[in-house]
Amino acid sequence: MKIDAHQHFWRYDPVAYPWIRTDVLRHTYLPADLRPQLDAAGFDGTVAVQARSTWEETAWLLDLADEHSWIAGVVGWADVANPQLPQQLEAHADRPRLCGIRCGIQSSPDGGPSGAFLTGIAVLTDADLTFDLSVRPPQLPLATRLVQATPHQRFILDHIAKPLIKDRAVAPWEADIRELAAHPNVACKVSGMVTEADRAAWQPADFAPYLDVVLDAFGADRLMIGSDWPVCRQAAEYGEAMGVVEAYLGALSADEQSAVLGGTAIEWYGLDSRLKVIELQSDQIQHS
Repeated sequence: MKIDAHQHFWRYDPVAYPWIRTDVLRHTYLPADLRPQLDAAGFDGTVAVQARSTWEETAWLLDLADEHSWIAGVVGWADVANPQLPQQLEAHADRPRLCGIRCGIQSSPDGGPSGAFLTGIAVLTDADLTFDLSVRPPQLPLATRLVQATPHQRFILDHIAKPLIKDRAVAPWEADIRELAAHPNVACKVSGMVTEADRAAWQPADFAPYLDVVLDAFGADRLMIGSDWPVCRQAAEYGEAMGVVEAYLGALSADEQSAVLGGTAIEWYGLDSRLKVIELQSDQIQHS
């Protein structure tokens, strides 16, 4: 299966989404808008990722996943440092498509992850949920300290940490990426790159130095493709954004391509096991 490991849905409201500042994103984007893009690009399913820091949005995304079987997983939002995190996750225990959590990393005065945050990560580990690292290059050392401190937790780095592609800056991003990738409990999404390049004049060759680094650092079995749709539309349409990575993968073996295009996402987000739970629940309902 080919899986888009990172995309978003929203019902646009300027108060609810203050981070949206471009006209192309000031619209409602729902599954009916994405499905034709998936079909045209040959992708079978997606992982929907939070775009608001609310539990209400997480529940809404899970409702969408219940309605559309091709939404294979949901990465929702939670305040990981909140002492009520176990109770909040318990409220979603019957929603197997919840496969991960994403929020900002909270640090201590000494520059490491906060104690409360580490406690929350342990809760995610017990719940078999991934944690998406949404960071920019200056935050990579903090992300590495978090990953190192919690070796049993699965982490997934979003958007290759958004290097300054427009400025053609590779250092110190490369060194920090390699340090993070040295820890086997972290994978990486090759996504979100077109919006970090020159949005009006990018070329596929602009991304090769960055793709070379993450492929060498993580290996294909820890890379997964993501569109970052509809955010990518600020620089490229769905097929163009995915095409950048797919063209680059053409030099890899069939097994490596299969991993980046779906296998890694399925494994790291546990999509196969979650879909089996959903099938079992459906069978139980039909026979009750």
